[in-house]
Amino acid sequence: MSRIGKKPVDVPKGVTFAVSKDNVVTVKGPKGELKQAIDRDIKVELSDDKIVFSRPTDQIRHRAMHGLYRSLINNMIKGVTDGYEKKLELVGVGYKAANQGNLLDLALGYSHNIIFEIPKELSVKTEQEKGKNPMIILSSIDKQLLGQVCAKIRSLRKPEPYKGKGVKFEGEVLRRKAGKAAGK
Repeated sequence: MSRIGKKPVDVPKGVTFAVSKDNVVTVKGPKGELKQAIDRDIKVELSDDKIVFSRPTDQIRHRAMHGLYRSLINNMIKGVTDGYEKKLELVGVGYKAANQGNLLDLALGYSHNIIFEIPKELSVKTEQEKGKNPMIILSSIDKQLLGQVCAKIRSLRKPEPYKGKGVKFEGEVLRRKAGKAAGK
């Protein structure tokens, strides 16, 4: 058995869980609703406020899907109850971030500002305090979409290893390299 796949997922109060005939799982909670299509071989059952996943055989594909779908459904339930939030930090002289609605205006040291459109499922907030690096705070109920958008924003100016300038996650530890003086 998959270690992750065999653990049941608890369904908290206020969350409704439904599986349709074509294996689409719908999770509704206080923060919203999420849907996920599930492979037809994986069986999903709700019993005693716990969701149990089972697979038909021990094939590699079935073992992989078993743990995957358990994790996806668990993330959906956490998302509709608590939500997810990620913070991005802009490190560098003159790096700025501002937003108007879901349009993010980034000044990342290029000759022009980058206008990045955030999907409507996410909410964005920017903070710029004196003496601190500018922050972009993204929040959503969909963990997968949130991570994808954060990775796209980070890829606009990845942190470089010498001075650490760029867009990084809050608390991210970067591997730093010594400069030219290290060779002497």
